[in-house]
This record gives sequence, C-alpha cells and structure tokens, in this order.
Amino acid sequence: MQCPAWHSICWLALRLRLDALPLCRYLLGKHKAAIGVYRELLDLPGGDEDWEVYHAQGMCHMYLQQLDSALECLESANAIQRHDATFLAMANVYSLQDKLDDAIGVLEEALEFSADSSDILTLLGLLYLRMDDNLKAFEYLGSSLTHDPRNAKTILAAGSIMQDHGEYDVALSKYRTAAQSTPHSPHLWSNIGMCFFGKEKYVAAIACLKRAQYLDPFEWIVAYNIGLVLSHTGQYASAYAALAACVNLAPKQPQVYSLMAVVLARLGDVPSAHKAYGRAVALEPQDAPLRLNYAVSMANAGDKAEAATQLAEFKRLWAAMPPEDKEGLDEARMLALSEAVSTALQRGTSKPPATHSEARPEGAAAEGKY
Repeated sequence: MQCPAWHSICWLALRLRLDALPLCRYLLGKHKAAIGVYRELLDLPGGDEDWEVYHAQGMCHMYLQQLDSALECLESANAIQRHDATFLAMANVYSLQDKLDDAIGVLEEALEFSADSSDILTLLGLLYLRMDDNLKAFEYLGSSLTHDPRNAKTILAAGSIMQDHGEYDVALSKYRTAAQSTPHSPHLWSNIGMCFFGKEKYVAAIACLKRAQYLDPFEWIVAYNIGLVLSHTGQYASAYAALAACVNLAPKQPQVYSLMAVVLARLGDVPSAHKAYGRAVALEPQDAPLRLNYAVSMANAGDKAEAATQLAEFKRLWAAMPPEDKEGLDEARMLALSEAVSTALQRGTSKPPATHSEARPEGAAAEGKY
C-alpha cells in the first residue's frame, strides 16, 4: 500500500506538468488547447482557489475573442485574489467591447489598492484620450510619469496630446526621451514623422514615416500618414500607391477612402474618386468635412447635381454639429469654401478652391491601434 507522502508527490508532479503544459500551448498560440488543460487544473484539489489559473484562462478566451467568457474568468480570478494584471486584462476586454466607461470603472477600482501603478495610470490616460477627454488623460499620464518618468508608452501618449495641440517641439522632446528605451517602436517614429509634417519639414517627415513602415509594414495608420504627406506635397501618384496599400490593411476606415478620393480627383480619375467618396460616406455618413470635400471635387469635375447634393448635406450636418465637435476645424475656411462652391454652382463655373481637409494631420496615439 502506497504511503500518503507518495500520493502527495504524484499530485505535485501532475500539477507541475499541467502548469507547464498550458503555458507552453499559450505561448505557441494554441489557446483552445490551453483552455482545456486549465479546466483540468480547476478539477484538481485546490485548483479552483488559484487565481492564476482563472487569469490565464481568461487571457486565452480574450485572444480567441470570446470576450464574455474572458470577463467571467477574470472576475473569478479577482474574487480569489486581486492583481494589477487581472484588472488591466479586464479593462482591455471592456475596451475591445467598446465599453470604455466600464473599462475606466475597473481601473479606478484597481487604483484603490494600487494607486502608484504606472501601467494602470497609463491605461486610464489612454482610455480618456480615446474618449477625447484630453484634460483627464493628461492628468493620469502625468501621474504615471511621476511614478515612472521613463515609461515609454506613457511618454508617447503624453507627447501625442501635445502634438494634437500643435506643440510639436515639446512633443519631439518627449519622443526623444522615449526613443532611448524604445528606438524600434513604429508608433514612435510615426508620431515623430507627423510632428515634422506639422512643422512643414516634409523630407524629414517622409524619412521618419518610412522607418515606421519598415518596422511595422502592416500598420495602416503609417501608410495613411505617408499618403497624407505625399498628397500635401503634390506627389499624388505616390500618395495613391500608399493609400491603396492602406485600404487593404484597413478596409473599414472612412478617412482612408476620403483622402484617396481627394487624391484620385487631383489625378483626374473622377469616376474612381466618386466611388471612393461613396465608400467613405457609407462608413461615416455624419462627417461634415467629408461632404464638403465631396462637393468640391464634384464641382471641379463638372458634376453640378452631385456637388449640390453634397453641399446641402454639408450645410445640414454643420448646422447640427455641436460646438465642441467643431474644435480643431478651420471653421472660417470651411464656411468660405462652402460659399465659394455655392457661388460657383450658381454661376455655372467649376473652379472652387482646393479641398479643405486633405492636409489635416492625423497623429498617432500610443496604444497599439494608433
């Protein structure tokens, strides 16, 4: 008859084997197989009291886009023992579900017992940045930098806020600090490139954006920014090539089709420009500047009926737009352009000014998604 110590040794050996097996499968991307082993772990004595098993299982569900199951596992992990990693994972799941208020609530709860966590403060700042609340975003990012002044992700996010406010030199000084720890970050080089674009240093901007593209050739915002800079410098054929690649990477981003439509109109391909505008409008029907660009391009092409339709839509959307949504837009220029198109249509001419937003910089945020 085997002694109790032998049973304990056998159980421990089995537990160690099962602990290592799902980790290996998790690292290999075999998340379904890992979940199966984690379930076996939960059936072992004391397995349902191990927060790490629930946490790892929740991460597997998250990678499989089974978000409700992921939340259930992560909540079970937190019920056993609170950990920063679990709160951060829950916030990421809520973010994937576009439940930003819930994500913020989870992180604010985490701050109650981990107030000096740079990662939690940074993610809170990024969520507020995503909600266009720059004041609160900067507050949390500043707190994060107080605890960890060399956190590259936090520096990149803070720099992007400064960049959005036109403080390009201050943003570049922040990025210089971040480059010391993350010199191979495509996010960083994309932001640096758009800072140079804002300073009208186009050669430097293209060089930085090309480096970002080399570091991550599948990031759509980098290709978009390259197309934006090239279109601004009049290199429309090259801009179209960059935007065509961008469409393949991000087929549901309306700003890509909008800029491509402007470029195609400048190249004289009016039918293709019309299709691109149609796709952009289908994705973002409430975008007033898009409607104005559409009207200008159609007026230049001599399609008065379509130009008049889009101009009327622009005026309707602009009148209904809240004042806070007009911040950052050149209101005087847009209204002057609208009047110029209207006058051109009434007189039968087709020479309104250039489109409004083709040179509007698109900065990058510090999350993986820019």
